[in-house]
Amino acid sequence: MKDTVIDLKNRRSVKEFKPDQITDEELMQVIEAGMNAPSGGNKQSPIFIVIQNKEWIKKLSALNAKIAGAPEGFDVFYGAPTIILVLADKNVGNPVEDGSLCLGNMLNAAYALGLGSRWINRIRETFETELGKELLNEAGYEGEYIGVGSCILGYPKNGFPGPIERKPNYYKIIR
Repeated sequence: MKDTVIDLKNRRSVKEFKPDQITDEELMQVIEAGMNAPSGGNKQSPIFIVIQNKEWIKKLSALNAKIAGAPEGFDVFYGAPTIILVLADKNVGNPVEDGSLCLGNMLNAAYALGLGSRWINRIRETFETELGKELLNEAGYEGEYIGVGSCILGYPKNGFPGPIERKPNYYKIIR
């Protein structure tokens, strides 16, 4: 238990990655952590689409950058070799909350495994485009899904950033 709390306190988002692909074993451990996140009514509405194909990553990065209004050529995935896109069934209660818990578990599992990770937004908008629908179809999913976020993964190029100071009024205890 003590190691889990230490990992939760020390995990930070990474912006620079080595080009080396993570192992299948590491990937599966991160996916399993996401699969074991709590979900409303245990409906397990989220799905994960793992992208390691460089061409797909390039297309998705360009689309995500365009949605964000970032400069052309900016890599919103920071060179990470693995992207896990998290979507959830729109017809199940709390899809965004369920998907968010999955992403949190994945980010924390990645750190525990020594992997760098970062949450990237604009996945909702991505899957409202033709490219997003094409990817969903290519992955073999049918139905109505909402994009929640993505977890980028890779080996950190320069280690992990240090902890940052937390705001003093982060919490209040009412007794």
